[in-house]
Amino acid sequence: MLRSLPLVLCLAAAPAFATGLKIHVAGVANGVIEIDLLEDVAPQHSAQMTALAEAGFYDGVYFHRVIDGFMAQTGDGEFARIDSGDPQFWGRGGSDLPNIPAEFSDIPFDRGVVGMARAGDPRCGGAPSCQERQQFLDSANSQFFIMFAPGHFLNGNYTVVGRVISGLEILDAIRRGRPPNGAVSGTPDRMESVEVTD
Repeated sequence: MLRSLPLVLCLAAAPAFATGLKIHVAGVANGVIEIDLLEDVAPQHSAQMTALAEAGFYDGVYFHRVIDGFMAQTGDGEFARIDSGDPQFWGRGGSDLPNIPAEFSDIPFDRGVVGMARAGDPRCGGAPSCQERQQFLDSANSQFFIMFAPGHFLNGNYTVVGRVISGLEILDAIRRGRPPNGAVSGTPDRMESVEVTD
């Protein structure tokens, strides 16, 4: 995991808005997925993803949770890297940057939409109090997911941060995980490198 100071400096030095990300995927799937970041919709999430990509945080990070017909999740640069990590912890990590408050929009979770992963249960009622619910909603950090198919039940519960503009065939080829939670056995596909595009 990268230390706070370099990431904070990278965030401060990053351009206010980046157009997108170019993800070089390696493994069963090999190729490039290009993402248009929606800076006008989720400016804080876009800025954080840009800073992490520029710092190399996403390089060598696995697609650790891949559910056929739903989505592929990645971005755990703390625990799910090719050079470290125990698979039992994949998906539990983030970065040294602070968590980001939710930036909900009316953009639906359609095929190719990129959403920010977060912790916890979005429901208010039962065991979690409304205050606890807000803490869950404001817990996005570095992990994100890309939709294989529409998942409108996510609308209003997760931040939409971008959409795939090229490389859906690469997304579709990513190695799938096991039901029900999508954990990938063996060696998952990975983000070999992630670059910021203008």
